[in-house]
Amino acid sequence: MTTAQAPAGRRVLRALTTGTPVYVLLAVLLAALALTDPGFYEPDRFLAFIKRAAPLVILAAGQYLVIVCGEFDLSVGAIVTAGVVVAAELYGSFPGAPWPLVTAVLLLAGALAGLVSGLITTLLRVPSFITTLGMMLILEGAVFFWTGGSPHGALPTAFRRLGRGTAFGWLPWAVLVCVVAGLLAVRLMRSDFGRTLLATGDSERAAALAGVRVALARTIAFVLSGVAAALAAVLVGGFSGVSAQAGRGYEFEAITAVVLGGVVLGGGRGSVVAAMAGAFSLQALFTLLNLQGVSGALESTVQGVIVIAAVALGAADWSRSRRRGTEPPGAKAS
Repeated sequence: MTTAQAPAGRRVLRALTTGTPVYVLLAVLLAALALTDPGFYEPDRFLAFIKRAAPLVILAAGQYLVIVCGEFDLSVGAIVTAGVVVAAELYGSFPGAPWPLVTAVLLLAGALAGLVSGLITTLLRVPSFITTLGMMLILEGAVFFWTGGSPHGALPTAFRRLGRGTAFGWLPWAVLVCVVAGLLAVRLMRSDFGRTLLATGDSERAAALAGVRVALARTIAFVLSGVAAALAAVLVGGFSGVSAQAGRGYEFEAITAVVLGGVVLGGGRGSVVAAMAGAFSLQALFTLLNLQGVSGALESTVQGVIVIAAVALGAADWSRSRRRGTEPPGAKAS
């Protein structure tokens, strides 16, 4: 092994170790799905599972960027809904609009929503929980006012290709989009900016003293979260069609996935790979519950239990780490 390969191998191992519990959980859930439904791993069905999970995986990656730097983004579900509705309304007014242009408009709109949330949070010092909750309510209200609760228009086949079409006749475009978004998120977190986000979440004051532009880093994280939500809107609109409820609940599912991946609420610790694995685990869990005939109404209950348990375990682990860190040298347990 060369010296260049060794550090890379250690980084990969460190990333996997950070989220070991969620990888084990995902493996158990996938095995349970295979036992419950022997045909689950047929190529078409397994790829369909990944396609359904793709929007949540992308949202989890975006939410991770915000949470790891010490903030929250509750607006992503509303951005998904607004993106689907805006796309339908645009095509209603401009039927011949090329889909790349409409997609670019949605991504820019998502970035703008994230920028507004980021600036309000960092410059006006409004807690991100309140800021993004307000943004969520604003977007939901605007969509309802604009559509009267019943969106008009339809999304053309060309626009829906990313969400429901296939490449090479067998590979869903949504799977490719999910893979590319995941690789970009991993690359980002291995860059200087990714390390800046982690440092900011770990200690805002220490990061600022080290020369980090904390407000800028957090604002960029919000912008990227908004872009991820807009991209998820393109996929959701592709395979689900137009609905005023298209993104409802996605914000809480994304947070649940990130927490399930072992990312510490409050920032400073966690792996984006584990956060995305948390999204797959959540989708696998919901699929398993559905196959077992468990009511979908219990999904929210399951999410609540996961969030409380994961945060409690993380807090306990953090407390133990702090005690070890403050223990005087040479001290022994009684």
